[in-house]
Amino acid sequence: MNIPRMSFPRVVIIGGGFAGVALAKKLAKQEVQVVLMDKNNYHTFQPLLYQVSTGGLEPDSIAYPIRKILKDFPNFYFRLANVEEIDTKKNKVRTNIGNLKFDYLVVATGSKTNYFGNSEIEKHSMAMKTIPQSLNLRSLILENFEDALLTSDLNERNALMNFVIVGGGPTGVELAGALAEIKKGILPKDYPDLDTRLAQIHIVQSGDCILKGMSAQASQKAEDFLEKLGVNIWKNVRVTNYDGKTATTNTDLTFETATLIWAAGVKGATIKGIEAQELVANSNRIIVNEFSQIKGFEHIFAIGDIACMVNEEHPHGLPMMAQPAIQQGEQLGDNLLRILEEKPLKPFVYKDKGSMATIGRNKAVVDLKKWKFQGVFAWYVWMYVHLFFLIGFRNRMVVFVNWVYNYVRFDREARLIIRPFKNKHKVEV
Repeated sequence: MNIPRMSFPRVVIIGGGFAGVALAKKLAKQEVQVVLMDKNNYHTFQPLLYQVSTGGLEPDSIAYPIRKILKDFPNFYFRLANVEEIDTKKNKVRTNIGNLKFDYLVVATGSKTNYFGNSEIEKHSMAMKTIPQSLNLRSLILENFEDALLTSDLNERNALMNFVIVGGGPTGVELAGALAEIKKGILPKDYPDLDTRLAQIHIVQSGDCILKGMSAQASQKAEDFLEKLGVNIWKNVRVTNYDGKTATTNTDLTFETATLIWAAGVKGATIKGIEAQELVANSNRIIVNEFSQIKGFEHIFAIGDIACMVNEEHPHGLPMMAQPAIQQGEQLGDNLLRILEEKPLKPFVYKDKGSMATIGRNKAVVDLKKWKFQGVFAWYVWMYVHLFFLIGFRNRMVVFVNWVYNYVRFDREARLIIRPFKNKHKVEV
């Protein structure tokens, strides 16, 4: 890998997400050698992936080069690599570009879509966890409307314009709101010779409410917003199979659809070498203590979505969101320096800064610790927070300008089929 050996201890970080970047920034000016590895050379601002999928933003607006984030810091090295295995006995990371020894290792690989073992759904549905997946979804949505123009079969046309989103969390809710606005304000102008009123948007939620992690007030208000936008919400319904044409459920309800978007959950993106007993079965997350140490090791850590840190308030682990990941990265940076200074470690304490979701134009819900509000003001707060946490001045300006333009013109000009996504299972109803 051509990483020089220095007198400073080497900290290897696997993953350039929120947790990995926060940790690298914390250590970058210290007397340690930091090596960050990721399979992409960019950091993705995942909360805005749905806007890439629906043509509101281009992908370079929410991605930022990892090398540029830490370019001015000494003793920092980035390698574009797929990490294949962790050798905990030899303190070595095995990758597709070679092996590297470490003094301290931090696993910050994040999460991936959880299909709960259903291979058919995994094969035929669309996910939205990465930029390439979001671009595929954007292309498929637009290609479906192009195909709907060409078919004379009414059932096939309806299936092409029928969108089923499985999962009523923030991702599903925000995506449904964006699709509803496209249906209302953009499709009639783009496809005047197509009856876009027939387009249907469904949210299928296995529980009895959407936005389960938020307050009952936020959940109900979000449901009201979505219903006013024309979104159909099916609660206490679980999708059991999807063959590319028909989605079946645990009830007598079925959906004929060419597009099923799976937003029903995530699981840890684990790496070979972490033993099975150190994982939480359902979420595939690595169990860590209050110092982010993996059980059985004092020099190997896990932070972010991949880490399951249990406490009284979170018996199933901290929420798999950006804020816990950022805070864990910063805290671990402090603790690594304390280890080098032979000082006692400080336990991690999560500071819950609240949660929020947007349901489209002038509609959002925000839950803070002592204050809950919805509507236009919540929408402005949502925009401000997301702009603030974007990395890079250019990205903030590009996103802000796009949002202002889209708001004034009621438009989404990034609805481009740059990389066609050919559905292998073309609808034949």
